[in-house]
Amino acid sequence: MKQLITNACLLTLGGHPEGPRSGAAMGHLGVVRDGAVLVEDGRIIDVGVRDLVLRNPEALKGRIHDAGGRVVLPGFVDCHAHPAFAAPRLTDFDMRVRGKAYEEIAAAGGGILSSINAVRGATENDLSMRLLEQASRFLECGTTTLEAKSGYGLDKDSELKALRAIKHASLGSPLEIVPTFLGAHAVPPEYSGRPADYVRMLVNEVLPVVVQEGLARYVDAFCEKGYFSASEAEEFLSAGARAGLGVRLHAEQLTRSGGAAVAARLKAASADHLDCADASDLALLKESGTVAVLLPGSNHFLGKPYPEARRFLDAGLPVALATDFNPGSCPCWNMQMILSIAVTRMRMTPEEAITAATVNAACSLGLGKTHGTLEVGKVADLIIVDCEDYRELPYWFGANLVSGVFKGGRLVHSTRNFKP
Repeated sequence: MKQLITNACLLTLGGHPEGPRSGAAMGHLGVVRDGAVLVEDGRIIDVGVRDLVLRNPEALKGRIHDAGGRVVLPGFVDCHAHPAFAAPRLTDFDMRVRGKAYEEIAAAGGGILSSINAVRGATENDLSMRLLEQASRFLECGTTTLEAKSGYGLDKDSELKALRAIKHASLGSPLEIVPTFLGAHAVPPEYSGRPADYVRMLVNEVLPVVVQEGLARYVDAFCEKGYFSASEAEEFLSAGARAGLGVRLHAEQLTRSGGAAVAARLKAASADHLDCADASDLALLKESGTVAVLLPGSNHFLGKPYPEARRFLDAGLPVALATDFNPGSCPCWNMQMILSIAVTRMRMTPEEAITAATVNAACSLGLGKTHGTLEVGKVADLIIVDCEDYRELPYWFGANLVSGVFKGGRLVHSTRNFKP
């Protein structure tokens, strides 16, 4: 069925060479003040100035949606999230706001250990149902594509259970989900003090099943002191790469632990967090073409200093933004909040933040040819927001301005403010 979205202030993000944006290109949103988008069979077949699109003989043959002068832009691509958990960590939250340190919380049975126990005790159906519930919340806030990591089971059965739940949820929701096997998230209790043995188990016993069942597109690891060393992370990620999976990496989050160099050597799709990365790390990542994914939501929730976004931007790296949605450090699924934090606390411009949350995030997931911009031939993932100036997106922090969401050309969410 044809769909025409008209009377829109379009942010096309078009007109650039394929690939992630960096430098001045991150400030170019491709604004069309009186625009329209024509969609057929889930793809964009015409886009641009309304009068020109209406000359298309197919323009008036389908359903017409009047955007009422609102901003229309590509759906958000959230390229770093941990949604496969069984319960929120409310006790951790309460202890932290009362001044307890991470070590004290962990000693009391909290931290990642509580999430491990919860996932191991949950059924695959339990995890799938929770993921489906979360998927609707992401969609309502304008996210049309979500990367979803495992990493809270940390044994063979539980990691596979989580990845199968992610797969089932992706089949049951219009939200597009890109699965990542984060087996090397933390060392589970039964392997305490033996991270190398745990990595070997993941490589020899879990990874082959993940590949055989098509449960992941990426592998990921947490390279950090007390978790996995650079060599341990590289062993796991290299095995995933040899098996045909893409590489992502939690790098330089809490300390400078060598993760950025690993990401560069493996030409990873993304290096994420990077709070403690130095100038040499940025140079390596730029040379390797790796996208720097910044996750300020976790810094906000934990009260930590924010990543210095301008260092990455000024160094010419392509920067993406994501929620880092997880039960311990960022229980936030609203990318609009992340945009606001990035602009107000990390000194990104509104244009840079929007680019980072759409086309650059899509490129970090290998979806740059099909997602992240409003251009002819691209997947028709777009959102309508209740504002006439795109700068309102980061300005009205804490609000959900999304009034309409199209996924693959199909209207999957709308509010009373947008009556199709």
